[in-house]
Amino acid sequence: MQGGAAGLAYRGRTASIGFAHGPFVRVDAGAAGERVAGTLVEEALALRNAIDVASGQIADLAASAGGEAAQILEFQVALLEDEDLIEAIFASIGEGRPADIAWRSTLDAHIADYNSAPDDYLKARSSDLADLRDRVVHILRGDQGQPLKVPSGGVVCADDLPPSRFLEIDWSGGGGLALLRGSPTSHVAMLARARGIPMVVQLGSIPDFGTMALLDGEGATLELDPNAEQVRTFEKRRDSHLKSRASARAILRRPTASWRGERIKLFINIQRVEDLEHADAQYADGIGLMRTEFLLTERGGLPDEETQFQAYDAVLRWADRRPVTIRTFDAGGDKPVPGFTADGEANPFLGVRGLRLCLARPEIFAVQLRALARAAVRGNLKVMFPMVTSADELEAGRKLFADVVQRLQADGIAAMLPELGIMVEVPAAALAIASFKTSFFSIGSNDLAQYVLACDRSNGALAPLMDPLHPAVLELIARTAEHGRRAAISVSLCGDMAGDPRCLPALLNCGLRELSVNASALAQIKQTIDRLSSGGGLG
Repeated sequence: MQGGAAGLAYRGRTASIGFAHGPFVRVDAGAAGERVAGTLVEEALALRNAIDVASGQIADLAASAGGEAAQILEFQVALLEDEDLIEAIFASIGEGRPADIAWRSTLDAHIADYNSAPDDYLKARSSDLADLRDRVVHILRGDQGQPLKVPSGGVVCADDLPPSRFLEIDWSGGGGLALLRGSPTSHVAMLARARGIPMVVQLGSIPDFGTMALLDGEGATLELDPNAEQVRTFEKRRDSHLKSRASARAILRRPTASWRGERIKLFINIQRVEDLEHADAQYADGIGLMRTEFLLTERGGLPDEETQFQAYDAVLRWADRRPVTIRTFDAGGDKPVPGFTADGEANPFLGVRGLRLCLARPEIFAVQLRALARAAVRGNLKVMFPMVTSADELEAGRKLFADVVQRLQADGIAAMLPELGIMVEVPAAALAIASFKTSFFSIGSNDLAQYVLACDRSNGALAPLMDPLHPAVLELIARTAEHGRRAAISVSLCGDMAGDPRCLPALLNCGLRELSVNASALAQIKQTIDRLSSGGGLG
């Protein structure tokens, strides 16, 4: 912290690049207000109503957000459907405790258990429990959980902020997010980057006072009640950033990116069909990753074949003849799906998830494969399986897919087997890369780094260790890229590293020539490659 007549300045860590100058808004996660308890029956009814209201709010948020944001919220939905948890709280009410006290004390006990768990995944989920606890208490105390009222362009400051609270804020007028704790690799950071919201984390202790704030996502600083000189300096940095972004947008319209005489293909990642509306999406070489988990969060249960086919077909029509790589359901881990994923796994990140889960639930997987096989005749479709460990898993998925195609064709339905590839995110797959008979590889750097470094990427306490440029991570990336070069198999990378300018030199030196990023990062990445090609570096 720096202080004095010039105001107070705090330094943290960058989670999302950008600048925000606006009202300072301190968010208290706790629920305020008092309520008068009623009879035992009235208290039980009040809690049941609050749970129903909270469930509806979360489901609506999931439906509007889509993609990975919706998957994150499914954890809270699953908790509200946990009969053992709910019955214990109603039993407490039956013993004479007010509904809000019974709810809070039970959730507090579970939060303490999660925080004391040796497993980092469970520790990270404690914030989701706290979010759910506060949401229901707010409703019980008369606050129906309206979205946070943040002035346009406001800089929101909180100890931490769960994804549901972030999604409730209207960011259309700009603004920024400053967290006292948090992590650059958290779910909220991913959401902030996808929406272009500057975010700084791990700022430490900050006083409650302050009316205006300057948030610098590049320099990772927060300045409270700045003087005129601080504002001028901030505006110069912001203007320089905006000019750089404008220059990057102009570069999008130029010929394809190249480095050392080789073409660099730049694709985009999408979490739902609506992501294609981003203005920069049209300049991509195709879609390097279409996540399909948004289809699992629609209200009304698991998606039928026609619903899935319409989504895939819409993306292929948008792409015309450009390649579209669709990833099959990557449920499990931190993305539980009621009716699909397993309950009660001690370590979900190492559990039945990705292709493992799909092969274990072929009746669900076959519906997705039918929709993909039908869509394959409509464009340049490529399909990849996530969380693959062994060549046997790939072959089992390939056989199931081929059987689906054969049955469709036998019924006179137009269908074909598209190119098949795998996500390289399990270290064992990278180490045994030559054992996979596949058309392409896509490196999922987020999970690969998580597994190689034994660090839960959502745990802020491990952020200093969660370095994607660790030599061990780069060695596996280079190993995969080299195998692709020798075997003439395309290799791309679709994780956060692809959209991080500081990682680009390492990725290019590892031999990667295909990268897939969020549409919002496309211009900056192409500009960075252009600078590297001209010897300008990253400065």
